Amino acid sequence: QERPVESGGGLVQAGGSLKLSCATSGRAFANYAMAWFRRAPGKGREIVAHISWNGGSTYYTDSVKGRFTISRDNTKNTVTLQMNNLQPEDPAVYYCASRRDTPSRVARGYGNWGQGTQVTVSA
Repeated sequence: QERPVESGGGLVQAGGSLKLSCATSGRAFANYAMAWFRRAPGKGREIVAHISWNGGSTYYTDSVKGRFTISRDNTKNTVTLQMNNLQPEDPAVYYCASRRDTPSRVARGYGNWGQGTQVTVSA
């Protein structure tokens, strides 16, 4: 796959929403699991959510359950992260990553990474 490209980050007030999009290219998109990771200042990358190749299985880290939703559209080679009720602990650079076949919660398991998009939450 080509490197994913993220968009949709920005500044939002606490309690507000953002939708992040990740676009990639290549006919093999549907064979890849996709994930969103984030990296806050001074911290390493942590898993936010991942989704299986056909969208049939999803995972969310505990801190975002009920607030974030990951989805994909294999006809458009895109994956999105709908982020609702953003909180002060959510600001970070958010990264889209892909992995052949099955998803993983570990960053080192992914070989294709986007440049990231900044999410900032104000009080």
